[in-house]
Amino acid sequence: MTFTGPPGPPSPGPRARGAWVLRGLTAAGLLLSADVHLVLYVEGYADIEVVGPLFLLNAVAGLVLGILVLVWRHWLPLLGAVGFGALTLAAFYLSTTVGFFGVDETVRGTQQVLAAVAEWVAVVAGTLALVVERRRSRTATA
Repeated sequence: MTFTGPPGPPSPGPRARGAWVLRGLTAAGLLLSADVHLVLYVEGYADIEVVGPLFLLNAVAGLVLGILVLVWRHWLPLLGAVGFGALTLAAFYLSTTVGFFGVDETVRGTQQVLAAVAEWVAVVAGTLALVVERRRSRTATA
C-alpha cells in the first residue's frame, strides 16, 4: 500500500501552469513599460504638451493592467494588455519615423529599447495567454 498524501485539489495541468506563466510575462511587460514611461515622464517628458500627459496615462494604465492581469482571472485584462502594448508600440514607431504630436524620437537609449521589448512581451504573451485560456475553457466545457 502506498501513501500518496492527504486528498486535496487536483494539481493544475500543463495548460493552467502555462497560462499563469504567460499571465506573469504579460504583467511583467506591462509593469516594465509603465515604469519606463513614468521615469521618462519625470525626466522631462512632462513638459511636452500632448505627449507628456500620454506618458503619465501610459504609466498608470500599465500599472493597473499589470495588476489586473494577475488578480482577475478573466480575458478582459489580457485583451487590454494586448491593446495597450500594440497602441504604445504604434505610437513609439510613429514617433521614430514620421513624428507623433511634434515628437521626433530616435532609438538611442536604454529606456526606448526596454519599453519596446516590454510592449512586445505584453502583446505576444497576452495573445498567447488568451489562446491557451480559450483552448482550456473549450476543453473544460466539452
